[in-house]
Amino acid sequence: MRYALLPLSAIVALIVSAESAPQFTPSSVQGVFVEQFTTDVIGERWSPSRATKVERDNEVFSYVGKWSVEEPSVLPGIPGDAGLVLKTKAAHHAISAPFDEVFDPKGKTLIVSYEVKLQKGLDCGGAYIKLLTDSDEGIHAEEFSDKTPYTLMFGPDRCGSTSKVHLIVRHRSPLSGEVEEKHLTSPPSPKLSKTTALYTLIVRPDQTYEIRINDEKVKSGSLLEDFTPPFNPPKEIDDPADVKPEDWVETPKIPDPDAVKPADWDEDAPASIPDPDAEKPEDWLEDEPTTVPDPEATKPEEWDDEDDGDWVAPLVPNPRCEGVSGCGPWKRPEIPNPEYKGKWFAPLIDNPEYKGQWKPRKIPNPDYYEDLTPADLTPIAGVGFELWSMTDSILFDNIYIGTSESDLAQFISETYAIKAPLEAAQEAAEAAKEEAESDKAMKKLNLGDEPDYKVDPVGWARYKAQQFFDEAVVDPKKALVENPLTGGVLGVVFASIIGMIGVLLSLVLPAAASTPAAQKASARVQDAASSASAKVQQVVDEQVAPVAQAGKEKADEVKEGVKTRATRAKKAAEEKQKDDESS
Repeated sequence: MRYALLPLSAIVALIVSAESAPQFTPSSVQGVFVEQFTTDVIGERWSPSRATKVERDNEVFSYVGKWSVEEPSVLPGIPGDAGLVLKTKAAHHAISAPFDEVFDPKGKTLIVSYEVKLQKGLDCGGAYIKLLTDSDEGIHAEEFSDKTPYTLMFGPDRCGSTSKVHLIVRHRSPLSGEVEEKHLTSPPSPKLSKTTALYTLIVRPDQTYEIRINDEKVKSGSLLEDFTPPFNPPKEIDDPADVKPEDWVETPKIPDPDAVKPADWDEDAPASIPDPDAEKPEDWLEDEPTTVPDPEATKPEEWDDEDDGDWVAPLVPNPRCEGVSGCGPWKRPEIPNPEYKGKWFAPLIDNPEYKGQWKPRKIPNPDYYEDLTPADLTPIAGVGFELWSMTDSILFDNIYIGTSESDLAQFISETYAIKAPLEAAQEAAEAAKEEAESDKAMKKLNLGDEPDYKVDPVGWARYKAQQFFDEAVVDPKKALVENPLTGGVLGVVFASIIGMIGVLLSLVLPAAASTPAAQKASARVQDAASSASAKVQQVVDEQVAPVAQAGKEKADEVKEGVKTRATRAKKAAEEKQKDDESS
């Protein structure tokens, strides 16, 4: 078939999104911190920062980015489900919320899970979350900035060639008390789409970690092995006071001092020489130049010899050189010189004084310590987003921070697991619609220009029918509204065909058609034809009447022709019935 229907997946997607979308219901799961943004919490539980940030070159920026609690505008998923939205493009944003009680992860499983929806993509910026470290001063939300101490940072970040899911742990040295950032050495890649992505981090008391995206594991390993710099410093370090001895030789090879250049070694011999075996081709025109003045060129009328100098005709390829091997002085081609050896160098030999690459001696690391439980993170007092992004409309939702993996599973089943298939269905429907619109535009392009009705009435009718069918495949209702004349005429034609088929069947039926059953069948055909004609007449009256005056004459002409054929078919059916009754 020339016309393809919408993909089944798109139809299913439309049904799912339109009829199966449940209303938002908050989860009953509790944890250390759970946030679903069921109300506008900005200014209450969540407080925007008013701090300033000093960048390189001493430039000072303020956290002027706006935040809003609202439902998504792209692939909305569950009706009534709102989230925290980063609203300002190319701006610094910071907002935080305190815990009800300070949480100490020591000896516990730490779970951080939250949703990110990149409604406009992510050109350059972050969408990570920070767990803020407890301190004697507490959390001052209005001063929250990049300098605010955090215990853990987790989530997607993208800019230029960088595209990764951060996992950074701020670890305090048990020896010196200094804090150092430990970065996951090989972080996974983020999910960059306009559907919701679920990011989950689990840090367990056995010093392992696990990262999941959309509830599927993408990375796991050991805190003691997979971070840079490592949580535990080396036992030994290079002695900073050690100095390489002056007589230490690090050169493994030296020129052989006993080597002598061979007597027949000619350093001045050229790398290439003229080919002694080459011969000038017989047709080579050595006395002919390769270019000659253009014999057809003439001096321009505006040329002034006094001002412009003597006029010289431009050069063109010498026509006598066409079809021959060449013109002008002939030279032998160059070939590699078999006697060429280049500059002589003494061969290299092992250096008898070589001692190897010098390295400073090792000494015990005065800052060494052994922390075998880096999963015992520093106490956490709150959560926050401190971000800069070139893209706005990033939505955060369904934050779960806790210790129970079973609670996490229940929370996901009540949130992301419901939302994800709805968004996927909407995305599939939009993709199918875009594909259909693209096909429609391509078919319209392939149809070319509309033929002139007076010049080519058949071509004009074919063009209109083709155009109507193409649009009806995408949206039948819209096709009828925008093309009532074409739709009405095609309906009349279709009904007329049905009527004529009924008449033809009655004509070819055997004499048994005069039986009561046959008469009833004939009557049904006649009634169907009459009913179809009446309905078509109604469609024509309703749809054709509003057509612009410019097309009225064409519509009337087609309309009258179709009505005439329908009337003839009806009369033929009536006459056939009378003949059958009289016989």
